[in-house]
Amino acid sequence: MKAGQLAREAAVNVETLRYYERMELLPAPPRRESGYREYAQADVSRIRFIKRAQDLGFSLREIRELLDLRAVPDTDNARVKTLAVRKIADIERRIRDLERMRETLEHIAGTCDGAGTVGDCPILQAIEDGNGCHSTGKGETS
Repeated sequence: MKAGQLAREAAVNVETLRYYERMELLPAPPRRESGYREYAQADVSRIRFIKRAQDLGFSLREIRELLDLRAVPDTDNARVKTLAVRKIADIERRIRDLERMRETLEHIAGTCDGAGTVGDCPILQAIEDGNGCHSTGKGETS
């Protein structure tokens, strides 16, 4: 099938296919005599797998590893389990960071009555001064 048909069946756009090829998540398909790429039905499943893994928070690097593991069906499940457990821990950490950010924003938003000008805005001042803002070490405040 051509790229457009694959993209429709996998519910992605054609640029996503090209991106996945560049990132080595999708093998470069053979070309027809006309020069068009010729994708297989298995590529639809592969792209859907990639999208589902992204929806679960896996990075492209992690997805590549999952795909590599998936390619050898008799490989031990332990590595896949390790990746899943590590992803759960990462999600829990991000949830804690988001909760801290929400609490900080609630605190500094509570200092503002919404009156006056931005020159006297306690929210902007708190962000500038770092008052009540605690860095997560990733360029975010929480």
